[in-house]
Amino acid sequence: MADTAIAWDTYSKQRPERRATNARGETTWFNWTQYSDHGPGAELLEAPPNGLVLELGCGKGGNAAHLAAIGMRAVGIDVSPKQLGAARERWGQAPGLELHQADAVDFLRQPGPQFDAVYSVYGAVWFTDPAELLPAIRQRLRPGSQMVFSQRPPVEGCYGCQASYIPRGDDQDPAVVRRWDYEPDVWVSLLREYGFAEVLARVLPAPPGPRTVGTLIVQARA
Repeated sequence: MADTAIAWDTYSKQRPERRATNARGETTWFNWTQYSDHGPGAELLEAPPNGLVLELGCGKGGNAAHLAAIGMRAVGIDVSPKQLGAARERWGQAPGLELHQADAVDFLRQPGPQFDAVYSVYGAVWFTDPAELLPAIRQRLRPGSQMVFSQRPPVEGCYGCQASYIPRGDDQDPAVVRRWDYEPDVWVSLLREYGFAEVLARVLPAPPGPRTVGTLIVQARA
């Protein structure tokens, strides 16, 4: 976990802070995609009021803070101390929000409550072996609840475990983390294999503009 934490600490330095408000003037909001003010919101989670919701790889905490702001009990975990430090600095006093430094699989395998939803936005579901992570998520979800994640669609022909390189200083090798890229139909098969139902995997197109890469969004019910 130490090497992974260092890699994501490095990544944290390269990520801009979330804006003070979005295009609608809101101070908290939920965003599944790599584009501002685009795509669906927290409704995909189908979590009840005061529901217990877990984010795997919460980063700087903006999505989890929004869930807390609309009345859910949001738990965010991340391996990066620097990411969590930024999250605590901005959102740490928000009622209903808990933040923990932890590996996703280790956290899920610990004794604890079941969740009304588990989600990942370009987070741990992308960067953890699904053979380990998906069964662990399934065990911690209440029956009938949703697991939802988003990430970039795979590059054609580049499937399965891939390497992601995170630039460091000029005199340092890049940090390396593994990610798992699959086409939508493969994610559907994997999730069904691990006991999920009503699986929907789709690529949401990019908004109008020069960038064309969409966002893979996957929903599955426990």
